[in-house]
Amino acid sequence: MTDDTVRLALVGQVLRRRWRLLAALAVLGAAVGAVASILLSPGYKTTSSVLLQGPRQADELLTQAQVATSSVVLDRAAAVLPWHPTGADLQKKITASVTNGNVVTLTVSADTAEHAQQLADQVAQQFVKYSGQLASNSADASAQLAQEQRESLRNQVKLTTDKISDLAKTVGGDLTVESVQVRTQLEGLRTSLEQAINDLNQADLATGIGNTVVLGSSERPTGPAAPTMVQLVAGGAVLFFLAGVFGHLFAARADRRLRGEPEIASALGSPILAGVDVTTTQGDRLPATGFTGKVRRLLGGDRPWVLPPVATSADEVNRDIRYRRVLARLATGPADILLLVADDDETGRLAAAQLAELADRMSLPLRVFEFSAERPTVPDAGPDSGVLVVLGTGTRTAWQLVRLAEACSDAGQEIVGAVLTHPVRPAAPVTEPAAEAPEKALAGSA
Repeated sequence: MTDDTVRLALVGQVLRRRWRLLAALAVLGAAVGAVASILLSPGYKTTSSVLLQGPRQADELLTQAQVATSSVVLDRAAAVLPWHPTGADLQKKITASVTNGNVVTLTVSADTAEHAQQLADQVAQQFVKYSGQLASNSADASAQLAQEQRESLRNQVKLTTDKISDLAKTVGGDLTVESVQVRTQLEGLRTSLEQAINDLNQADLATGIGNTVVLGSSERPTGPAAPTMVQLVAGGAVLFFLAGVFGHLFAARADRRLRGEPEIASALGSPILAGVDVTTTQGDRLPATGFTGKVRRLLGGDRPWVLPPVATSADEVNRDIRYRRVLARLATGPADILLLVADDDETGRLAAAQLAELADRMSLPLRVFEFSAERPTVPDAGPDSGVLVVLGTGTRTAWQLVRLAEACSDAGQEIVGAVLTHPVRPAAPVTEPAAEAPEKALAGSA
């Protein structure tokens, strides 16, 4: 595959030729999603709210949220629940947060909707009870302190009132400097009295702090919370399926081997004379040896998927006709033709051997020469000589073909053309009438 943009036809080719492998990847992804749901799926979720009455500081609200998820509250709730969990188990299923309005919200999760509702209600109730116990334990000290504060404030109020009364008696009706000063002191004392009264009211309010109330029963969830097991299974299947598709596209894009006839002809600098079939035992399939080979065969990954469609021969007679057409085209070229085939190209070597055998029967001078694909070396040219390159489709990169063309140019050899080979499996025997004679078929085009 070259640097051309990926087309939808290529995606369809992946789906058509690798559907079994993609289906296996989807099943594997679904299995991974099912296993992940055991760890990631929260089950059923619900919430319960507890109101903290009275004015509260921000740090006090956070402390109450920590008390709600403390081990004492969770152990007490676990002892009451009918399925008898442990406090440590509930620690991972309960979270507490503080919202506006002095409300502590408890969020719980469980394996069933009924368990989630029961757990939320019990934790809220146990939190209210435990919070009340904490407040009652310090009630005596708090009450004594509040009482002392009240008595002190009342005495201050009484003294201030008496002082105001005394000053009011000493103030006469004349508007003098002394009377103005006295009246100023009187106003200051009245302000002190008002402040004392406010402090007393605040102390009275402080005695009511600590009351907590559950704001109704929690709702029973109608369905599991996201991500559910179905969502994780579907997501895993889709993710693995798309990973398989994009993996094939990336591998095809990273593969620099040429597969199209125009690209191969451009790299060699010579035309493509024909495409011929080569009968092999496995065809275009890889051998199914060992466990890996058998799994690859089962999943349909033992044959290339990115090769362009090839018109194969119907039988051996039509295949022989294609070889004869190649030799007929060579008859108008140089007299001495050298067949160049790479030493690691099995289908190319079989095709070259079959061409050489057919040329020998037809008394045509044709020799086969194997070269190294990485460091090609070509014999020097003789009088009226040329080379015919035989290579398998999708086996060589552009740079390998360019190096081969340069090697032929250095040896003074002219590349008269190239023959592309395609491995095919032997055709099943048929009982239909034989095809037309080769002499008549040669009248058509290749």
